[in-house]
Amino acid sequence: MKNKKIRVRFAPSPTGPLHMGGVRTALFNYLFARRNKGVFILRIEDTDRERYVPGAEDYITESLKWCGIETDEGVPVGGPCEPYRQSERKEIYRQYALQLIESGDAYYAFDTPGELEKLRKDYEKEKKGVFQYDSTTRKTLSNSLTLSESEVKDRLTVGEPFVIRYRMPENETVVLNDIIRGKVEVNTSTLDDKVLYKSDGMPTYHLANVVDDHLMEVSHVIRGEEWLPSLPLHIMLYRSLGWDSQMPQFAHLPLLLKPSGQGKLSKRDGDRMGFPVFPLQWKDPDTAEIVPGYREEGYFAEAFVNILALLGWNPGTEKEIFSMEELIEAFSLEKVGKSGARFDPEKAKWFNHKYLISRSNKELSKLFIPLLREKGVEVQPELVEKVVGLVKERVSFAHELWEESRFFFVRPEKYDQQVVKKRWKSDTSLLLKKVSEILEKVDPFEAGVAEETVKKFLEQEGIGAGRVMLPLRIALVGESKGPGLFTISEILGKEETIARIKEAVAKLA
Repeated sequence: MKNKKIRVRFAPSPTGPLHMGGVRTALFNYLFARRNKGVFILRIEDTDRERYVPGAEDYITESLKWCGIETDEGVPVGGPCEPYRQSERKEIYRQYALQLIESGDAYYAFDTPGELEKLRKDYEKEKKGVFQYDSTTRKTLSNSLTLSESEVKDRLTVGEPFVIRYRMPENETVVLNDIIRGKVEVNTSTLDDKVLYKSDGMPTYHLANVVDDHLMEVSHVIRGEEWLPSLPLHIMLYRSLGWDSQMPQFAHLPLLLKPSGQGKLSKRDGDRMGFPVFPLQWKDPDTAEIVPGYREEGYFAEAFVNILALLGWNPGTEKEIFSMEELIEAFSLEKVGKSGARFDPEKAKWFNHKYLISRSNKELSKLFIPLLREKGVEVQPELVEKVVGLVKERVSFAHELWEESRFFFVRPEKYDQQVVKKRWKSDTSLLLKKVSEILEKVDPFEAGVAEETVKKFLEQEGIGAGRVMLPLRIALVGESKGPGLFTISEILGKEETIARIKEAVAKLA
């Protein structure tokens, strides 16, 4: 296996929008492949036709594309192992299911869903525990192990519904070697006879993923922790199919946990706490419900990827901001932890803030200008760049730029009454009138010149800066926030600055 070409796969089911936990699985596969100069395969596991959701496959491919996770083989780019949708590989799975029947490692089971449900209820009623189709119960049920060969043949001939189950050996020890979890031993007596092939002619995940991983020469299976209980069966299938010497290495990633750290992160947590759990916005085709995504909420793709990378993986340093290239260089499965990774929505915002302030003012202005136009504001891009540079440290998302800078583009409609009540004294209006008269004479009207002129006036008159500066800010901004006061006035220009002072004096006198 050491000399084998690295080939990994991400194999989601198109049963709804791709959860951020699924994107993290794709990302770790991608980083591992790129780090080892291998191949990243996207396979669509659409064998569950009852839960299939139209549009989900396109959502998956668009999500990966947005994140910068490039597919080398698979859907939709193609490749030497086509087709990459499991629904198009039915005949392949049937062939291997029948091979397992022939070898005695699997059997036909004719029990109806109603019969099995009755057994479950009887077990519960009689307090026998939980019913399991396994090495003890299969001897009393309706299957090709208890029926005669001729009866089995007759049932198949008349088209009686059946499933094919794996015949789990009795009392054997299966050794599991997981790159993240280490060595685990499981006794087969605790395992049930899982269905491999369903009555609708489709395989279950268990058979399909083992067959596909073998035929696609997958070297490492990197998937979520929820599949760890299925690993003993998958190992047994490799053995039964004669592929145990070519079995891939396994790595089961830790769960993404709620912000509280208690339990798996779900859509419900996001709804309740106001953060997305999907990469892109999703519109439910049945209910038309629109669920927010990280992209539409204003996150940069690079920030989202950075957030996911550090959920369960530790680079071993204090470094937190990584480009995709840096992640590829630093990534290894040995640095992925066993414990669940708690998602912190506030930390996610911090990451986006870091990426936002690293953007040039020109880049951010291109994101901000469409928002300004929505507000009916048309200004020169150069001005927007200036404004963005002054306020970007104060925001985490591009859409927050408006709230932090609106006073550059529109006059205050109201004034912070708490500040007015506290700082607007009986002589404030008179002082601001004098300041406006002084500013009229400032030439050139630049921040440094204006500030020096006003401060000189205050010193000469023995007026404390606190009596003028905050009221002046209220006049220009409407609130006690914003960058340097005279920087604001320079950008507004002399005419607008004086007009705002006069308007505030008239309204607040």
